[in-house]
Amino acid sequence: MTIETLSETNCFGGTIGFYRHASIVNNCNMQFSVFVPPQAANAKVPVLTFLSGLTCTEENFMVKSGAQRVAAELGIMLVSPDTSPRGEGVPDDPDADYDFGLGAGFYVNATEAPWSKHYQMYDYITQELQTVIFEKFPGDAARHGLTGHSMGGHGALTIGLRNPDMFRSLSAFAPICTTLHSPWGKKAMGYYLGNDESTWAIYDSCEVARNVGDPSAYEKILVDQGAGDPFLAEQLKPELLKAACEESGLTLDLRIHDGYDHGYYFISTFIEEHLRFHADQLSR
Repeated sequence: MTIETLSETNCFGGTIGFYRHASIVNNCNMQFSVFVPPQAANAKVPVLTFLSGLTCTEENFMVKSGAQRVAAELGIMLVSPDTSPRGEGVPDDPDADYDFGLGAGFYVNATEAPWSKHYQMYDYITQELQTVIFEKFPGDAARHGLTGHSMGGHGALTIGLRNPDMFRSLSAFAPICTTLHSPWGKKAMGYYLGNDESTWAIYDSCEVARNVGDPSAYEKILVDQGAGDPFLAEQLKPELLKAACEESGLTLDLRIHDGYDHGYYFISTFIEEHLRFHADQLSR
C-alpha cells in the first residue's frame, strides 16, 4: 500500500506526520495523522488511536489536545484518522448541515444508497487503517488502545467492545452513548442504515455494552464527561451507558467534571490521565 507524506516535523523528540492513501473500502483518498515517539527508534511501541468527533479531521486531535508531550514520555504512538470519506463524488448532508455526511461518518458501514459506496468507516478503522499503521509505522499491534471524543467516543466504544481481540484498552471523552436515543445518532443511522432500527443496535454503545460477550475483556473502561456540556442531556446520555455496563458486568469508570463543556479545553485537561491509563493497560 502506498502512503503519501503530506508533512512531517519533529515534536518532543519524535515525529508528527500527516499522510494520505487510497482507501479501497471507502472508495476515495483518506488522510490520517501519526505521532511517533522517540522510543520507536529502538523498538516497536504501543499505539493509541483517537477517533474524533463531528466536523473534525485528522488534524484536530494532533493540533489541539496537547497529547504529544506525555505520549513522548510514555513511548506511545498516537494515530488519528479523518472522520469520514471525502472528495469528488462523496455525498454530503442533503441539507448541508454539520451533523451528517462529510466530517460525520459515525464509524459505521453504510448499507443505504448513495452512502454505501463510500461510507464504510467501521471497516476502515478495523481493517484498512490497521494494515496501514502496522505495516508502515513502528507500532506494536499487540499493544493497541482506542479512545475518542463525542461521535468518536461512540466509535471507540462500539468498535472497542466489538473487537477486544484488536484493542487492549478503551476510553472515551464525552461519547454519544446511544445512537438509538439521540437526535444526532437517529439522523445518521436513518440515512446510513435505513429505517429498520433493529439494524442500528451494533452501532449503539449501550446496546453493544449490554450484550457484550466477555465483560472481563477490558479490566476497566474510562469515560470522562463535562457536567457543563450543552449536549449532555439531549445527545450524550452517559447514564444509559452506566446502566448498560452494570447490567452486563463491564467495569466502567464514569467521571463527571463540574464546569467543563464539550470542547478541546476539556480534552486537553484530562488527556494526560487517559494516556497514563492506556499506558498502564497496555503494559500488562
